Amino acid sequence: MERNRFKEALLGRREFIYTLELVPGRGSRGKTQDDLLKLVEKAAASRLVHAVSITDNPGGHPALSPNVIGLEVSHLGIDPIIHFTCKDKNRNQIESTLYSLDRIGISNLLLMTGDFPLYGFEGKAKPVFDLDSIQLIHLIHEMNRGLEIDGKAPGGGVRLPPTHFLKGCTISHFKKYESEVMVQYYKLYKKVKAGADFLITQVGFDARKFDELLRWMRHEDIQIPVLGNVYILNQAVAKIMNRGGVPGCVVTDELYGIIEKEAMSPDKGRSARLTRAAKQIALLKGMGYDGVHMGGPNLTYEDVEWVVEKSREFSSDWHRWVPEFSFPQKNGFYLFEKDRATGLNTEVPVSRSIKTRKSPGYAIMRFFHHLMFTPDAPLFGLAKWFFKKSEGTWWESFVTEVEYWIKFISSRCRRCGDCTLLEVGFLCPQSQCPKFLFNGQCGGSWEGWCEVFPGKRKCIYVRAYDRLKAYGDEDSLKEGYIPPRNWALDQTSSWANYFLGRDHHAQK
Repeated sequence: MERNRFKEALLGRREFIYTLELVPGRGSRGKTQDDLLKLVEKAAASRLVHAVSITDNPGGHPALSPNVIGLEVSHLGIDPIIHFTCKDKNRNQIESTLYSLDRIGISNLLLMTGDFPLYGFEGKAKPVFDLDSIQLIHLIHEMNRGLEIDGKAPGGGVRLPPTHFLKGCTISHFKKYESEVMVQYYKLYKKVKAGADFLITQVGFDARKFDELLRWMRHEDIQIPVLGNVYILNQAVAKIMNRGGVPGCVVTDELYGIIEKEAMSPDKGRSARLTRAAKQIALLKGMGYDGVHMGGPNLTYEDVEWVVEKSREFSSDWHRWVPEFSFPQKNGFYLFEKDRATGLNTEVPVSRSIKTRKSPGYAIMRFFHHLMFTPDAPLFGLAKWFFKKSEGTWWESFVTEVEYWIKFISSRCRRCGDCTLLEVGFLCPQSQCPKFLFNGQCGGSWEGWCEVFPGKRKCIYVRAYDRLKAYGDEDSLKEGYIPPRNWALDQTSSWANYFLGRDHHAQK
């Protein structure tokens, strides 16, 4: 196993970490790929940057696989971080690809659910999302231990040889509403419980939000290393982000106005944006981040070196730059009270005691759940007896149809046979989440709206939080792990599978 400089530096926590994000283009060859590798050569020679990360079809657009570029990067003498997403691969292909990466010695991964697929060959691509990011982290955690399998492993036994992956995760906490912010933190908690080794934030320019994340991690005793995202914006990309065109990335009107003015200068804002990035690095280092993850359009390696060197000049007076990264969203939610002296946060959490309005539909579903579907419910024993007696009879088929139509009317049921309504505020991820997410919100919501249907459909985890908060149960979204859908149960009765111990509840 070759030495992993990035892993040693990150987990050793003795030096500030610099990583650089690269975006391969579409096609196997071309100027984009050539320029990317030239930049990597310079980074490898200088050894300033600890690792380069390589995106996986960012924005849902097709591009050269990061696995291929990653191997070339490693041969050039610098550690790659492979962005690994769930949007285009089912679980078997995911496992196969992971073992391929382990075999060729690539071990640093940044694990994400992924952006919703967009255009592709002769039309829009089909979204897969067979696993979510937490299920993916859990799978790799088990692979690192030696995956236990049905049948025999190579060389005998029931465990496969262990892999050696370093598991990175992300958080997109630059959100406007309490429901969005909290479900992002809940999901990060689950990611760490599943085995995440380090964290990289989404793109943002709000100092209080960067500070908020570290304070929340301390409150939850989460001690994994965290890198702050430093994205060097030009006007074109800032305009897209300002309009909500990049899932999870926030550029407020105020910030965009500044960038627009800077773009009128003779260098089209280049020196201003590089200086801003240097100040942001100094700010994040001063706050206590373990490193930064840099990126941006049309960056040269010389730009990166200049920004890092300049940041060292700004580091001694890092508090001074807080006002230059104070771009809150209008009426945006913060988890902690503001510190008027520093412009960041105090250790005092804000009050979240105001309850939301109770949903009649949720109240009805909740009533029937407590009537029959909990072990201490009045009708639980009778229901279990009924499904055991009716198994394999015409009654089972009849009840399956009754269940389907009840759930179709209430929840647009897809008849998956393994119901997760209880865990998501009686909202169905199979029918109401385009990414079919069981364990928490993706990072792409915008002001509460679903990434795929902005302005038309609210994110189900935002809706679930509001439903649960009316009863004081919103923290239930933080707990538990839901395994991926078992397709062997497709088109069967989830009620029967629940009472007969065939669904995911039996694993609990």
